Amino acid sequence: MTTRTPNLHAELERIARGLSRDLRGVKPGAAVACTYDPLDYGWKAHAAYLALARARPRALLLGMNPGPFGMVQTGVPFGEVEAARTFLGISGGVRAPHVQHPKRPVLGFACARSEVSGRRFWGLMQQEFGTAARFFRAGFVWNWCPLAFMSVSGANVTPDKLGASARAAIERACDHALAQVVVALEPGMRSEEHTSELQSPCNLVCRLLLE
Repeated sequence: MTTRTPNLHAELERIARGLSRDLRGVKPGAAVACTYDPLDYGWKAHAAYLALARARPRALLLGMNPGPFGMVQTGVPFGEVEAARTFLGISGGVRAPHVQHPKRPVLGFACARSEVSGRRFWGLMQQEFGTAARFFRAGFVWNWCPLAFMSVSGANVTPDKLGASARAAIERACDHALAQVVVALEPGMRSEEHTSELQSPCNLVCRLLLE
């Protein structure tokens, strides 16, 4: 018999804050000119997203890390601005981070650029479920790594392109947080394109690498 988390939203907030804290010391290396943590400067928006979660969804879906015009701007996984505003009902709560790349400013919900993966993902969920409430009864999306890394040119650097020591530190923190999310949510289905063994009571979790 499983033990259900008495307050799911508070537990997800605790996990997210802990992950953000654990990743602060990561040194991504010379290839990265700027690191964004939307769990920090976009916390209010992210907390509003976590509040949509429901216990025991059928599926737990995962992105790799934030896109520059998605979660970097809105604090929401696959958070294309219009989708976050109209489908998820989240429209604020993002402040400018202290350090920004000049080619990748954080404009929050005023950002006019569209994140293609987010538009496709949430567009499909709206098509299939109709409302956010119906989607969250069936599924939940968690970004495995909440950090976005930008090169000198402003290009997005995914975690797999970082040095070995940075990758190892990120994997430890992000896998630990993901294991806690699985325990908190108790999803019914945990298999997708890429499967990773985790040290958790739930054996298999898969990563949907769309972002």
